Amino acid sequence: MGDVRFLQLLDLAVGIVVVAAFAALWLRRLHSVVRLVAVQGLGLAGVAAVIGIHGHEAELVGVAVTVAVLRGAVLPGLILRTVRTSDEDREAESLINVPASLLAAALLTLVAYVATRSVVALAVEPQARALPLGIAVALIGILVVVTRRKAVLQIVGVLVLDNGIALVMFLGTSGVPLAVELGVASDVLLAVFILQVLTARMRTKFGATDLDQLREVRD
Repeated sequence: MGDVRFLQLLDLAVGIVVVAAFAALWLRRLHSVVRLVAVQGLGLAGVAAVIGIHGHEAELVGVAVTVAVLRGAVLPGLILRTVRTSDEDREAESLINVPASLLAAALLTLVAYVATRSVVALAVEPQARALPLGIAVALIGILVVVTRRKAVLQIVGVLVLDNGIALVMFLGTSGVPLAVELGVASDVLLAVFILQVLTARMRTKFGATDLDQLREVRD
């Protein structure tokens, strides 16, 4: 694979991950948001695959397949099952509206570029120039967790955050060992499973999954 084609494919895959993070702040239908996170997982797998093929690293290609299965199918599938078992398909009003969320995401992206400017300048690998976008995706994941009230979207935010961290690892270190990726993915899978159980309990007790309902437990 030539350097020009490598950078083109890498930019495409990274772009899918970033656009999916921004779109998660824009969409209101829970089914659409979860499917979008699945697309983001496939984009992340594409990043690993492109870097692995370009660098002739078979293990990294194996990691890409693992990422595609876990982050593109298994984890979103678990979240989607939670959405389907409830009667809720639209998010209630979040702490900040859509325009403010997108503006905050743009500012976080700018912060990511400023914070990693010196690191990118010292990097040798060409893919490191996209490193700020990985930081930005992780920050957007935190933004989703902080501003969204539905428990399902809290799970989505955690997954977006983890995808951003994985993107930073792929771009900054040319990938991670398969064992490490499996370990991280298992931790995320456990977190998603626990949150899924808590969501089911909230729906049984309160008839909804809005986190504001937890105030009743405190009272």
